[in-house]
Parts: sequence; structure tokens; C-alpha cells
Amino acid sequence: MRKILTWLFTLWSFNAAVYAQSTKPVTGLSDERSLTYAFVHANIFIDHEQFMQDAVLLVRDGKVLAAGAGVLVPPGAQVYDMKGRYIYPSFIEPFSDYGQPEVKEVTRSGRRERGPQTESNTPGPVYWNQAIHPETDAFAVFNPDGKKAADFRKAGFGLALTGSRDGIARGCAALVLLGDESSGEMMIRERAAQLFSFNKGSSTQDYPSSQMGSVALLRQAYLDAKWYGNTPGADKNISLEAWNRNSTLPQVFEVSDYRSALRADRLGDEFGVQFIIKGKGDEYKRVAEMRNSGAVFILPLVFPKAYDMSNPFDALNVSLEDLRHWELAPANAALLYKNGVRFAFTTDGLKDKKELAAALQKLARYGIPQKDILKALTAIPAALYGVEGLVGALRPGMMANFFICSKDYFAKDNTMLEHWVKGKRYILRSSDTLDVTGKFALRADTLSGWTLQATGDPLSAEWSLTKDTLKLKVEAQQAGSQWTFRIEPVKGKGAWRFNGTFGEKAANISGQLLLPDGRWTTWTATRVGAMEIAPDSSKKTKELQVPEVWYPNMAFGWPSADSIPRPEAVLFQNITVWTCEDQGVLRDADVLIRDGKIVAVGKMSEVEKVRMSGVTVIDGTGLHLTPGLIDEHSHIAVSDGVNEGTQSITSEVRIGDVIDPDDINIYRQLAGGVTTSHLLHGSANAIGGQTALIKLRWGKSAEQMKFEGADGFIKFALGENVKQANWGDNNVTRYPQTRMGVEQIYMDAFTRARAYDLQWKKYNATRTKGLKSPAPRRDLELEALAEILNKQRFITCHSYQQGEINMLLHVADTFGFKVNTFTHILEGYKVADKMKRHGAGASSFSDWWAYKYEVVEAIPQNGAILHRSGITTAFNSDDAEMARRLNQEAAKAVKYGNVPEEEALKFVTLNPAKLLHIDQRVGSIRIGKDADLVVWNASPMSVAARPVMTFVDGCRYFDLERDRQARQGNERERQRITSRMGDDKSEGGSRQRPSTTLKQEYHCNDMEHLPYDDEN
Repeated sequence: MRKILTWLFTLWSFNAAVYAQSTKPVTGLSDERSLTYAFVHANIFIDHEQFMQDAVLLVRDGKVLAAGAGVLVPPGAQVYDMKGRYIYPSFIEPFSDYGQPEVKEVTRSGRRERGPQTESNTPGPVYWNQAIHPETDAFAVFNPDGKKAADFRKAGFGLALTGSRDGIARGCAALVLLGDESSGEMMIRERAAQLFSFNKGSSTQDYPSSQMGSVALLRQAYLDAKWYGNTPGADKNISLEAWNRNSTLPQVFEVSDYRSALRADRLGDEFGVQFIIKGKGDEYKRVAEMRNSGAVFILPLVFPKAYDMSNPFDALNVSLEDLRHWELAPANAALLYKNGVRFAFTTDGLKDKKELAAALQKLARYGIPQKDILKALTAIPAALYGVEGLVGALRPGMMANFFICSKDYFAKDNTMLEHWVKGKRYILRSSDTLDVTGKFALRADTLSGWTLQATGDPLSAEWSLTKDTLKLKVEAQQAGSQWTFRIEPVKGKGAWRFNGTFGEKAANISGQLLLPDGRWTTWTATRVGAMEIAPDSSKKTKELQVPEVWYPNMAFGWPSADSIPRPEAVLFQNITVWTCEDQGVLRDADVLIRDGKIVAVGKMSEVEKVRMSGVTVIDGTGLHLTPGLIDEHSHIAVSDGVNEGTQSITSEVRIGDVIDPDDINIYRQLAGGVTTSHLLHGSANAIGGQTALIKLRWGKSAEQMKFEGADGFIKFALGENVKQANWGDNNVTRYPQTRMGVEQIYMDAFTRARAYDLQWKKYNATRTKGLKSPAPRRDLELEALAEILNKQRFITCHSYQQGEINMLLHVADTFGFKVNTFTHILEGYKVADKMKRHGAGASSFSDWWAYKYEVVEAIPQNGAILHRSGITTAFNSDDAEMARRLNQEAAKAVKYGNVPEEEALKFVTLNPAKLLHIDQRVGSIRIGKDADLVVWNASPMSVAARPVMTFVDGCRYFDLERDRQARQGNERERQRITSRMGDDKSEGGSRQRPSTTLKQEYHCNDMEHLPYDDEN
């Protein structure tokens, strides 16, 4: 103890001898005093774990000298008697734009009104895309905002990370104190983190227009920065220099939902970056993936308001997904906590910082210990930005950032009193408030026999006026020594308005009264006693139960992660089997599946059946079994844009980056017998994005839906969409504008891709010889095209007219690659012989025609003609609704072209499997293939047929009986949550009006996408 005291006095002496220096001139009288402040008889949280009662905190020159029980107060210290009040380390806001210039975001529709902007309009040697501006430094434009800083302090925050929220690569954020001094005095660390998002913000440049475009742009920028750093003599680029300089800082990525959080994490994994993810509050939907990401999350504390469900017709507009989100969003942090995910809290999104305390109190009711809530507000954000030795606790030598409150911060009647930022005092509310609690006999005019009473904490007393059993609410306000009271005895009949001042020790209060009839009179109220403290008959704060998350968390979702289907051992017995193999249709046959594979097909003996154990037997009498249907051209399960049509060639974008596993169309199409879907980019440009092949594993994550080991495909397009024929007068500048130009864009693209590929091959050859030279710049656009030249990626091309089909065949022959599939191909019947010679397949509509000019010569016999010409022919949907009846689309080949039923079924099973190079695994019923099967109640070629069960990998993802039960369960869940919303209303919760949440279903030519609803 003697050593500690000696150290303290030495430090005081040293600080007293140091003259505070500043670059600012003294404009008045100087005050260079160096005082020691002693806060005694306090309940102090040294940090989130260490709590001391009746302790002392010593502060000098903005630093903590000592904190704890038994600390001696040095002579001359300015002493503050806390009288048992609480002191906490200041909270740290880990994500904000405090003090930054306002960003005026330009909507895409706004840009379109002025026409496309293909080039960046940012001057200087900067990156080619203006949404990438890592050279932006928040500290350079930081301007303290007194009002906002005060709001932060009142909520408990003394430090904040602040940075630009504009663009995709947003530059550096700074750590700043939340005081009222100059920007330089408030700056703690000028470069504290590098910021990212998928939102292009105020950029008026067209590219990117979709989230997959944002992902691709970031991937290319990462590669460019690496190349720039490794290539001496590269052209000056301050953006890439800043990117590389900032790469050693914490990397913070703001996302719009849990899906984009996982996308950001995958991006980070690709480039060896562990992002800190500023989430949206729905991370609970995939807790296991969040945990596996290894990321620390910055969680908002904005919870959706309950819906006003009183009008049953309005209530129909609220989806079960939205209802469940209302219930689960407040438990988001609790679910992450229970699964070991680290997080910090942000006030971002709170309309009023006063809402923070109530939100944190709610988290405690969900089972998060208070010490861990405090940790998320102090120690974790401090550690994220490398300032844990400076802020986030009250240890010797750390910054004197703390706040004082009347009670435990989590108490409902707690009052914030003071906030000290870097040792400077900010009074939030006087702690010397007169104790006005008690009973006062009121005398005023005819108001006799009434008692004015104040209950609760003296700093936030609740007032009422009582007489016998009648009790009226009193609205009370204090301004200095003056008090005003407003009482409305009968609503709408006028109010009594009192103004008065308390006497010494609050023994009485007197003043003037304005009666409802306009008369003034005097009044007085004399203390007649203290409030009796009644026995606490109130219930303890009710612990909230964390609801079970569904997978996905919406109608027809599985009630837990463990209930997502697993492979079954099933014997389909005495069933009609459409093998789509040489065996044809087998009557009264048996099919056995086990471990996700087909293990037996044919008629099994009774002895073989008896020997089976653990096998579910399904009596197939009167039922039909087919392979799972395969949709070669689909746009379901894609989020945030299906087209990156801002450039003629966007081969760098990938549908696989934006798969949406929560799309209800996955379940609906399982109910239609679809088990595999080929998700395509739209047709807005000549070379669109890379496609994604998925199995409809309802309830699984986006990555788990991907078809393992499938070949890579890419979307090409021809026709009106590509040349922007119907895009309006503002879209006449992007090349090409004619069908001739489309051919030239292909020729130019593959010429560049061939040169690019040759450059890399030469470089790799020098490496094998041990020669060292800078690597060429990786170009993701040309890399994908080079994969086509090297037969590593395959084309599916949106096409209609024969002239353009011939043109692309000529381009392909010129560069030595094949067009794998012509999709739509409605004039394919005219060029079937050329397609056959080239080796191209066809994925057509069954009978669509005349919906725009370039398809006026389409005929419903097209598919049959192509099939008879020896071309592998499939029918696709290109439409979420049509895919629910692909079996009927196949049957149209029978109707229009007299194709045999067995062959027609192959149009939606084996043939698309061949086109997608997956026929060794799916598309037919054969031993060893994946158990992707559909049980039908009738012949699949009948309009009366409907799936009874749909299996993917031997997992029963759709079952008609389970579907009936799920519908009933969905309705019970709606009623349960609606009832809970009624309870929330009775507890004073605010309401929101029901509104329809639109879920966009994409088609080939959709250029816009609906943003997710941010109001909740």
C-alpha cells in the first residue's frame, strides 16, 4: 500500500509540474490548473466484471489515477460524495457517422432519368469505379456535433468510431471522443478501421446495379490492390495505395441482412480477411453459420414494432415471416450469445438514444448476463479497434471516460446524472435534486380533500393526485426551482394548471393555479407524511423465453435445425416407375433408396424385402415415381438483382454469390416436383453473369444448396434486351445498339480473352523455369471468358431469332468453343440442322409466343422438331409460377408434337441433366444415382397429377400430408404471435400499421430490384 501511495503522489507532483501546452492561442484569461478529482462512496464498475461498493475513483488530467475500495484521497483533491451512486466506464459506439458530412444517396431511378453513366466522374488518379474510394479519411472531414454528442453522452457513450457510410469501399474511420471540444482535441485515433458495404451509395456510375455486381467489384478491387502492391512501375493510383495502407487496420463491413453478412464473410475468406460485421439484427436466422464465420458482429438494438392486428383484413397483409421476425429480433443477441458468437452493440438505427436502456434491459430479460451486456458496450469494441488499454475500463493510466447514474444502469428508474469525457465534466441532471417524494395536502379554491403525492426516485418521481379511491395522473415538469403540474380530471373538459416553488427541505409548495374556466387562484400543498412503502407484491421482471427459430424462419419452415430432413431408407413398393432410362416405364415395380442414393430398381422378392431393416415402406399402388424435375432456366432464389446489365459484358459477376435460401418458391417448386434448378443471370447484356446450379434443399443454407462438383456455366444473350431496343430514349449510348454490334462485342471480348489467356500461360511457363517477373493483373471478366475458350465453363444463351443464332454459332466456331445450350430458342426449328452440326442443345419454352416482336414466328411444335432432329431438348420455366407445373409443360410436347410420353418426360428430367452435365447423378432412376425422386398421385403427363412426396438426396423435403399439417401449424403460429402482440400492446408497446412486404420474382429482363424493408 505504501508503494502505491508513493507512486500516486509522485504522479501528482509530476503532473503538477507539467505545463499544459496547446497550439491554440489564449484569447482570454488562462486556466492551467491541474486538479485531482475524488469520487467517494461510489459503487464503481472498474470494468464489466469487477464491481466495488463504497469505493473511490481518483481522476487527474483526464486520466484515472486509482479506483477501488480503500484508495486514499490526496490533500487538495476536489471531492464529490457519490452517496452510493453508480459509476460506469463510458460505452463505446463501434459504428457511426457522427460528425461526418451528410450523404445524399442517389437512387437508381434518379440516375436513369439522366441516362447511363459508364465512367467515373471522380477526378485524379483514383480507382475506375467511384463507389470504391478507400482514400476517404473520416478524420479529415470530422466536425464535432454538439447536439449529437450530448445525445450520445446521455445514453452513456463517451467514444465513437465514425466514418463515411457512402459507397462500397468507404475508406478509413476514426475514433473520436464525444465531448464538445475541437476536432483535434476529440481525435483519439485518426485511422482506426477500414469500412466496406455492398451499397454503392451516392455513386452515380451505373455499375454495379446489383449485389452480385458489388461482390464482383470488391473481388476485383482486392485483386487490383494486391497486383498494384506487387508491381513496380504501375500507374499511380491513390485509391489502391490507400487500400493497401489500410489493410492492416480492422476491417468493418456493413450489411443489409444475414444473407449479405455471410456473403461478406465468404469474400473475406477468399482474401484472407476477417471482417467485423455490422449486422442488421436478423443474424439469428442462421446462428450456426454466424458462429462458423468467426466474425465479431456489431449488433443494432432496433426491434420491430408490433403490428396493429385489430383489423382482420389488414392483418392478412402481414406475413408469418414478419410476425416471427417481430418476436425473434429482440432475442437476436441472446441466440448469438448462447452460441458463443462475440458481439458489440451499436445505437445505429435508434431514432432516439433514450431507447437504448430499454433495449438493453430487454436483452437482460432474454438471459444475457448484465456483465456481458456491459462487455459488449465497453471491452469488446475497445478490443476491436486496439484501444483496450486506453478506454473501456477505469484502471490506472486509462482515460477518464465514465458516467455517473443514480442507480444500477439496468434499473428502470435509473437516472443519468453526469458524464465525464477525458476528465471533463458534463452535467446531465443535477444530483442535488430536492427530495420531493411524499404526500402533500392540497388547498386551492374548491379543491379540498385532495392529496398530491410523489413516488419513486427523487430524480424521476412519478406524481399523482388522489381523493378517496379516485386517482388522477399528474404531468409534472421541473425547470430549475420552478415546478409545473397539469391535471385533466375529465378528458376533453379542460385541465388544472399549477405553477409553484418548493419551500425549504420540500416541506411545502405554493404558487398560482389556472382553472379550466380561465380563473387564476393561489394554491399551496403542505407535506403531511412520507409515502408508505407497500410490500412488494409485484412480480419479478419476467424472464423472456427465446423462441425456436424455424429453418427458414417463415411459413413452411422446419421448426428447428434438427428437424431439417435427413436421408431416409425407403422402399417404394408396387409403384409405376418412369425410369427415363432404356427400361422405360416399369409397372408394379420396387425402388429402394438408402443414404441418399438409389440402390435397387425392379421387382424385389419377398425374401429380399423381409431382410430389410430400418426401411420405410411406401405402398405405391396407384402412384407413379419419376426422377426429380430439373429446371434448366430459372430465376428463383436470387436476391438483390438478377441482372447486372450496366455493361455489355459482366462475366465477372456470379449468381452463386447471391443465392437466397429463404425464397418461398423453393418450397412451392418442391411441391411441383422440381428438385434441381439452374439459376441464371438475366438477359440485359451480351455476356451476363456466371450461373448457379442448386438442389432445392429447403431449410439448408445458400452454400448447402449448391450442386456439388457441377460444371460452371455462364449466361449469354441475344436480341432486343441486349441492344436495349425497348429501354427508352435515355439508353442509347451503351454499345451495342444493333444486332450487328452484338456480334462485334462478342468478337472483341473473345479476342481480348484469348490475349489475356496467352499472357497468363506465358507467365506460368516462366515460373516453371524458375524465372521471376511480376504476375499479370488478374481480370475477373476476361478470366471467365478464358475459361470458355479452355472448355472449363459452358454457355447457355438466351436466343430467339435464327439470324442471331447463326451469328453466335459462327463466333463460337471462329474461336473454337461450343455453345452448350440455346435457351428459349423459339426459332430453333429453323436452324436445327446447324445446331446439330455444332453440338448445341436446346432449352425451350413449350408454347410461349407473340409476347414481343422477336418471337412472332415461334411455334408450339418447336420442341418436338428439335427433339426429332437429334438435339438434346429440354423445356424450362424462366418463371417462378410456371416451374410449379413443369410436368404439364413437358406434356405439351405430346399435345403439339406427338412426342411419346416417356420421351416428353425427359424434357424436364434427363435432357436438362445432360445439358447441365449432371446426368451421371440425376435425371433418371438408375442404381447409383442421387435419390432425387417424385411420387405422383397420377401419371405425370396428366393435368390431374400432383406430387405426393418429393425427395432430394433421399431427404423428404415435400410431403403432401406434412404440407397439410404445416398449413394448420402456420395458422396456429399466426394466432399465437398475434395474441402476444396484444399482450405487448397492454404493456405499452408501440404499434405499426400492417403493410404488404413485396418479395420480387425475377424474370430475364428485370433491371430493378426491390430493396429489403428497412423500417423493421
